[in-house]
Order: sequence, then C-alpha cells, then structure tokens
Amino acid sequence: MQFVNKNSSQIDLNIRHKNEKIAKICTTKFLGLILENTLSWKTHIGNIVPKLSSATFTTRTVKPYLSLDSLKMIYYSYFHSIMTYRIIFWGNSYYSTTIFRLQNRTIRIIVEFGSRDSCREYFKKLKILPLQSQYILSLLLFVISNRNYFKENSDTHSIDSRTKSNLHQPLDNSSIYQKGTYCYGIKVFSNLPSQIKDLSVNKNQFRCALENFLYFHSFYTLDEYFNYNK
Repeated sequence: MQFVNKNSSQIDLNIRHKNEKIAKICTTKFLGLILENTLSWKTHIGNIVPKLSSATFTTRTVKPYLSLDSLKMIYYSYFHSIMTYRIIFWGNSYYSTTIFRLQNRTIRIIVEFGSRDSCREYFKKLKILPLQSQYILSLLLFVISNRNYFKENSDTHSIDSRTKSNLHQPLDNSSIYQKGTYCYGIKVFSNLPSQIKDLSVNKNQFRCALENFLYFHSFYTLDEYFNYNK
C-alpha cells in the first residue's frame, strides 16, 4: 500500500518478492481497522455503520420490555463498544458524522425523544458522551498514557511563557499529519482548562476530572471544544 494525499499522485512502484510482483492495494485490514491509502477512514466507517445500525434496531426492539438502566447496558454492550474501538484514529474524520447521527438516534430511542429536537441534555442525564466528546476523552487518555513520546514547550526553548507547560507541536504542513493521532492529541490537550492539565501527572485524577468536564459540556463537535476557552 502506498499512502498518498489529495495533492499527490501515486508512484508506479514495481516491488517483487521471489520473482513475483507484489500487488498494489488501496485498502487493507489491520487489527480491526480498515486502512486506506488516503487515510480518510471512509471505508472503515462505512464498515461499522451497518453494525451500529443493527445495534440501534436492537435497542428499538427491546425498548418496550426493559428499564432505562437495562437499555443503557445494551447501549454500552452493543453500540458503545463498536463506536469507541480505535476511535483515536478515525474520530475526527469527516465521515464520522454518520456515526454521530446513529448515536443520536439510539439515544432518542432510549429516552423516547422526538427526532427533531436536540438531545444534548439527555446525553448529560444518561452520562453518555457524544461521539466527539468520546473521541476527546479517548485521545487524551492515549496522550497521558504515552507522555514519554511527547515533549513540552519548555523542553524546546527557555522562554518563560504561559504555554511553556503545553505539549510541543511539531512543524509539519501536511494536513494528514496534523489530523493524525499524535498532532491532534497535542492540539486537544493544549485546549484543556489549566486545572485539568495540571492533573495530568496523576492518570486517575486526570481521567475523573476530564470525564466530569466532558459530561457537563457534552461537546457535539470539535469546534465547540476548541472555542470553549475563547
């Protein structure tokens, strides 16, 4: 597989093994993820949408017979487990909006809510994170668990600024790289309120504070999150 972006074209590679030409492919499955040579995640998301649709249908079918707590258990067992798998890689993809619409539909079924009104308050009451809030949570827990791979601004310069404790963002103009797990993790971490960032030395305290923050605000989009501190 040869990875490309929208501004580049593929090179005609001729790779052989034991005198046999290795076929060039555009997609491949690796550890449950369907990778594309453009890293758009369209194929992977398209692959899990039917599974999530089935989970939504199951929720609708059993809704008349189960309590709210039981419906939440079904949500976490069937929908949430699929939605969150490797979300740190595809969660900020343009195509993830399809999954968020399915998540909204499932929440409306659980609480018997209309199809046109926002169910943000029900996300909060149920203590279920909207897709992009879940992406933020998963991404930041990845960053905290792998801090040895990240540098702080103070490690790269001696200027005493208010951002010196932020993670250092590498310079790279590639949009694919900037939207990748590493760079986006730095960007999302830097936008956190300082009182939560200060807890990052203790993973349990950090996670608890971060979850409460995300449950309270229930961000529907990444723009909502990035505009929070403005």
